[in-house]
Amino acid sequence: MFFKKKPETQSYDKENQKPVIRASICTGEKVAGFQDIRTGTFREVMLIRTPGDLEEFRQLYGIGEREIPTQY
Repeated sequence: MFFKKKPETQSYDKENQKPVIRASICTGEKVAGFQDIRTGTFREVMLIRTPGDLEEFRQLYGIGEREIPTQY
């Protein structure tokens, strides 16, 4: 009742996908998702508005503290 439910860790294909943040140069909008290493296609997962959103994305997919590259 008083405790927050811990978010479940979801998985992604670590061999064929890498986590990426896409940012718009014009609007500054940022979207976190996964880019296919072979084809280069991007799958959007969530909109990043605050640093807390980025932390939630990392926790949701079990991504470590390493820097996630940003593409413009």
